[in-house]
Amino acid sequence: MWAHSPSKVTGRWHSLADHVRSTSRLARRFADVFGAGDLAAALGLVHDAGKAACAWQNKLVVVSATGDRVDINHKNLGAVLVRDRALAAAMAVLGHHGGLKHVQDLAGLSFKPDDGNTLKRFFDEVPEARALAEGPSLLPEAWGESMLLGEMGIRLVFSALVDADHLDTGAHADGLAQPRVAPPADMAKLVRRFEANRAVLLRGRGGSDVDDVRAALYDDVVRRASGEPGVYRLPAPTGSGKTMTAAGFALHHAARHGKARVVVAVPFTTITEQNAGVYRRLLGADMVLEHHSNAELDERRLRLAAENWDAPFVVTTTVQLFDSLFGRKPARSRKLHRLANAVVVLDEVQALPVPLLVPILDALRVLSRHFGTTVLLASATQPSFEHLAVWKSLDIQPLVDDPVELFARLKRVRYEWQLDPQPTLDDIAAQICDERQALAIVNTVAHARTLYRLVAQRRPGAEVVHLSTRMCPRHRERTLTRIRRLLKGKKPVLVVSTQLVEAGVDLDFPVVFRALAPAESLQQAAGRANREGKLPDKGRVVVFDAEDAPVPEFYRAGVGKTRGLFGEGRDPDDPVALEEYYRRLYTGLNVDEARRGAVIQANREELDFRAVADGPHVAGVGSARDRKLAFRMIDEDPVTVIVTTWGKQGHAAGLLSELRAEERSAGALLRELRGYMVPLPRSVASSAQVRALCRPVVAGHDELWEWCGDYDAQVGLDEGEIAKETVW
Repeated sequence: MWAHSPSKVTGRWHSLADHVRSTSRLARRFADVFGAGDLAAALGLVHDAGKAACAWQNKLVVVSATGDRVDINHKNLGAVLVRDRALAAAMAVLGHHGGLKHVQDLAGLSFKPDDGNTLKRFFDEVPEARALAEGPSLLPEAWGESMLLGEMGIRLVFSALVDADHLDTGAHADGLAQPRVAPPADMAKLVRRFEANRAVLLRGRGGSDVDDVRAALYDDVVRRASGEPGVYRLPAPTGSGKTMTAAGFALHHAARHGKARVVVAVPFTTITEQNAGVYRRLLGADMVLEHHSNAELDERRLRLAAENWDAPFVVTTTVQLFDSLFGRKPARSRKLHRLANAVVVLDEVQALPVPLLVPILDALRVLSRHFGTTVLLASATQPSFEHLAVWKSLDIQPLVDDPVELFARLKRVRYEWQLDPQPTLDDIAAQICDERQALAIVNTVAHARTLYRLVAQRRPGAEVVHLSTRMCPRHRERTLTRIRRLLKGKKPVLVVSTQLVEAGVDLDFPVVFRALAPAESLQQAAGRANREGKLPDKGRVVVFDAEDAPVPEFYRAGVGKTRGLFGEGRDPDDPVALEEYYRRLYTGLNVDEARRGAVIQANREELDFRAVADGPHVAGVGSARDRKLAFRMIDEDPVTVIVTTWGKQGHAAGLLSELRAEERSAGALLRELRGYMVPLPRSVASSAQVRALCRPVVAGHDELWEWCGDYDAQVGLDEGEIAKETVW
């Protein structure tokens, strides 16, 4: 009896008994980490029981020659078989191909007339499965404490099952005797490597007063890594070495407490790329997995690790992390079991979307209390999450005893406020042009283009540089390299950017101009001024409210609270004032009871995984779902356009031609093309003006387009007036 058609490598069929036993063993191994090994093993053993049906076996033989799918349901039988013992977790079997749906789907299942014969055939092949139908509950007793705890448990055991299933199936396809699973990481060895390479790196820096503060902060924080697993807070000012300090704490904590891995999640791919580079230098390229939309993973080993995070040190985005955590599809969910017994570092935690804070914080609470996950919140602008009901019972451990004193020691800027009377963007351009080196950060793509052109017109021939995500990743990388080279050489350079440079991007200017924004953005922008503290006087941060560049709608609540708390003599890098800012912001936005978060939490409690990921049904509109009430880190799914007119002559165009001609693996080609991709908000991409400048890469595929319009060598893709309030 077979589970899969012959391997193209070996020509051998995949035995059904071998497959379910191997899946069971792997699933147990993964779920033992969080106390659900027996449950996962049972799910693994029965997940393909329906494949024992004569009709399924006969169809497999037919399609093995054509490559078509069998397309006969094989999931229901296993789910019914273990339903009485696995309870709601039997949903994992039901969804191991199509994804988790609603617990009510289990109630509607029953044995079909032919199932008795199929079960007999299955038990003849896998006799140990017969015992799974009867006995006590397989659910860990603790999961009954609350529905939200049980829901998270189902997500993790589903993850263990689908990862085990994919690994064993992949091993068969590749002609391997055993699935690819990395051995447990030696965290103590990683700590030694990290510390040795850090020492070499620091010796090459030369030293400064700021470096002395960074070293003292690092030593103090790492000493606290022996503390018990839980939730920790690192309120480190910008430029204080937070990236390295957070990693040092996480690695030492993991080594001390037997944690399996470190997962660092940051809000923007620009920071992910930068941080991953730092970590690779400190830990070695073989130890660090960089997983986000722009990462180019050429080796099969790395691609597999990205699917299931089977690596000791993972650098990813918060979008990837939380969309996976609240997703329902196997491809996204495979990695989730790796969060159990891990250290999760949330860098720039202030960037988490406010409407989703309650489900995010609740998930982190459950992971920390029940699944052995240590959470580290790292940011210069620490949100006051403890003011929210969902975290009031949590004991958050501070890693800095006196943040006010630390911020005062590292205060390297003075703020200037130009709010009333309001300047124009041309006024700001004139001030920028008076500087030798300056960075201006504005709130939207349109404002960035306008201000860049105003500065460039005033300083023809000067080094005036633009940055936004309308530039493809390779263009941005080259531009950032150019900026860093000019700064290092003390050459003149004027940069106009969206906020993509704000959090964690290592740039150091004597003066920063920042369009009025919420307090956390102002402080992050200030971190790009006098970053190394080498100016004889403090760096300058000029906050302006241009009359012809209004604050976008989605910033107005934060800006309102910022205006009320900060201004002349009241700087946004005061930790006490920031705590009050967040308290007022969360109260004003009624975060605890905000509808979107409340609906997501209610659907989680009802074990309606589809409603969480895709939104609840819209009453009276058939199968339509309200996507505005779904868990999505990015509200509007972007449409990707591929730019073929930038970079090495004809390179991207050639790759695109290969993709259309199906000359090579689509996955490999798309990975090579990532450096030429620009994401556009759907509202922008769907406009007639933009569609007229695009053509589909593949007929009928509405998510990927070729950009046929102009691509400006300075500002990238310019769709004009259509997207005035696009942030990045």
